[in-house]
Amino acid sequence: MVWFMKRGLLKVVAGGWLLVSWGGAWAEAPAAAVAGFNNYVGVVEARLAEEHRAADGFLTGEAGSEEGRARLRRGEVMVEQVSPPEGAGLPGALLHHWRGTAFAAGAKAADFERLLRDFGGYAETFAPQVLQARTVAQDGDHVEGWMRVRERHVITVVLDSTYDVRFGQLDAEHGFSASRSTRIAEISGAGTSAERALRPEDEHGFLWRMNTYWSWEERDGGLYMQVESVSLTRGIPAGLGWAVRPFVESIPRESVEFTLKAARNRVQGAGDRVQGGR
Repeated sequence: MVWFMKRGLLKVVAGGWLLVSWGGAWAEAPAAAVAGFNNYVGVVEARLAEEHRAADGFLTGEAGSEEGRARLRRGEVMVEQVSPPEGAGLPGALLHHWRGTAFAAGAKAADFERLLRDFGGYAETFAPQVLQARTVAQDGDHVEGWMRVRERHVITVVLDSTYDVRFGQLDAEHGFSASRSTRIAEISGAGTSAERALRPEDEHGFLWRMNTYWSWEERDGGLYMQVESVSLTRGIPAGLGWAVRPFVESIPRESVEFTLKAARNRVQGAGDRVQGGR
């Protein structure tokens, strides 16, 4: 009992010290890093646009093979790193690119697209990571959404983000979306009377940019869902790797896996409810 109490205290102290030590220069994303990120996602989006031209291109990576599909149908969630996190050519920043794929038995493409469009339901579907969410504006296949997200890993970080989301379809069984962050603000004192959004120059650079790309395919008695997450975070300052590295390197992967599992549970449950009502 004493050991656990000391361990918890150490996390609190380390977290507070980390926030102080990680402030300072380059709290805002350097222009060169933003340009590098934009160039990279341009390549990613061009590749996805090509893959979405034909039904056999909607799943890529390990999940694109028959063996991969069989593993997914057995319930496996595949998560793979697409590129090294160092992000060559991004001074003071790290680029993270992860891809995850899952299969939801009995789920339908229409149900999944409805889930993604409903920002208001994100706080329920993706709890406890998503604390609040809402649709800001919607015009056909173009949606603007807002979310408050909490990440915990040694320290706790709360972020408010707005996203520009575009949806598309190849046909009724194949769809895709692209979500691009337009604003990310770090929140201090979230949920208290002292809550405030930090000024850009006071933020810690835990997340500067976040793009999410979904592809889905209704087939084999269910729905294949694939997500690619491309994010930009601050680089790891010398001497703080022990505390910062677990946060900035593990959170992107863990978020992809969590999001996939939560979405699968939601749409698979919708399919089960429909079948049970027949």
